[in-house]
Amino acid sequence: MADTRTPAQRSEIMRAVGSKNTKPEIVVRRLAHRLGYRFRLHVKNLPGKPDIVFPRLARIVLVHGCLSSGNARLKTWKRSKKSSRTSFPRNPIDNRSSIGIQSHFNCSESDETTMRPIGIDLFSGAGGLSLGFEQAGFDVVAAVEIDPVHAAVHKFNFPNCAVLARSVAGLSAEDIREHAQIGDRPVDVVFGGAPCQGFSLIGHRALDDPRNSLVREFVRIVAELDASYFVFENVKGLTVGRHRKFLDELIQEFADQGYDVHVPWQVLNAAHYGVPQSRERLILLGAKRGLPLPHYPERTTRKAGTRDDSFLPAGPSCRDALGDLPDAESFPELWDTDAVETDGWGVPNDYARKMRCLDNDAWYFGHPRAWMPRFLTSSMRTKHSSISRRRFAETTKGEVEPISRFFKLPADGVSNTLRAGTDAARGAFTSPRPIHYEFARCITVREMARLHGFPDWFRFHETKWHGARQIGNAVPPPLARAV
Repeated sequence: MADTRTPAQRSEIMRAVGSKNTKPEIVVRRLAHRLGYRFRLHVKNLPGKPDIVFPRLARIVLVHGCLSSGNARLKTWKRSKKSSRTSFPRNPIDNRSSIGIQSHFNCSESDETTMRPIGIDLFSGAGGLSLGFEQAGFDVVAAVEIDPVHAAVHKFNFPNCAVLARSVAGLSAEDIREHAQIGDRPVDVVFGGAPCQGFSLIGHRALDDPRNSLVREFVRIVAELDASYFVFENVKGLTVGRHRKFLDELIQEFADQGYDVHVPWQVLNAAHYGVPQSRERLILLGAKRGLPLPHYPERTTRKAGTRDDSFLPAGPSCRDALGDLPDAESFPELWDTDAVETDGWGVPNDYARKMRCLDNDAWYFGHPRAWMPRFLTSSMRTKHSSISRRRFAETTKGEVEPISRFFKLPADGVSNTLRAGTDAARGAFTSPRPIHYEFARCITVREMARLHGFPDWFRFHETKWHGARQIGNAVPPPLARAV
């Protein structure tokens, strides 16, 4: 319906309603925030000076308002076919308590409604890949994880994701779609890192080895879901020696299912993507035949404490990651729990500000969470003998303590690769957590998380064993986001 009011009449209406922070506008803002949308307010350089702007959805909302006519810049905007006047009162002046969205516009060249692509995480663990892909703009609608503890942690951190606490063996695409409630909607990407041995008996295909069956299940599910793309991650060792045969067979298996793989494949180091840890992972990128192959991300940083000819800025160091965290040993409560409320936070640098989500940009394209930033979490203390503490203190930063074989973090360098330890079936050995560069103790689970790129709102299991395993098994979220 055309707006027949004159510019003067529209201006009079807007003056009567109030230009900013009206009650209806605040209600809309609260609803958008509750749903996880990021937005800007009262952007003056857009036509109509919209009340609320959703930049990543390419949408603007005017609450109890109307666009000015005759604005040449308005020609660059197109109304979405699916947009409509929703509960817009006939008289906005007399119905201020109502919520009215007069106009909803799409600033893209097409008339199709913008939607976030969807992804599915197989072998998800606590959710390192899930978080990275969410921050990159995907909605992770389903995750499969056989370990019930890890599955519960994933569900806690991704409450809107359907988590299937089971093996992928025998799991059908229909099961995943039903739990994710996505119907026949196309799946944009499937990602995950299936455990494998990487080799087999003489005279047999490595991929046919029962110990590698989960890798074949990954390929099967990608094909059954008819996913447009996939990302397969695994250890660097898969690329060398007799393991290389397995990798070649895996690429051929994807080809047999109608998927092309980007070759040459690459091993990426998380330290080159803004992570204060040297951690190399094999990444396979694939696309359904006929679709363009994705490209590997360009490096964005060099390792802190090193120099090379890349001219890239130095990435965050261990001090950047941990320097603002309160010392866990200052809190007796952390002998019995993993969380404590404190005001003892230090001054954060850029990396720590992102970990603490002090700026809106720290959420990237992800959905903001409700959390308690005053709490130091995942920080249960560890008992060390006085002899161990003395050895830790005497160890040179960046070197390995000879008795425990623990690595001591270099303050201005990066961490070594954080390991997961073993599960209960293989002895339940705790991962060898590094020694803090300043304190004569091993780092806490939260400090491990900081070195891995997990923000402070992300929670892990209370015990050090489970928490360390969840981090050590995860892909650093900044690396996943870059991919």
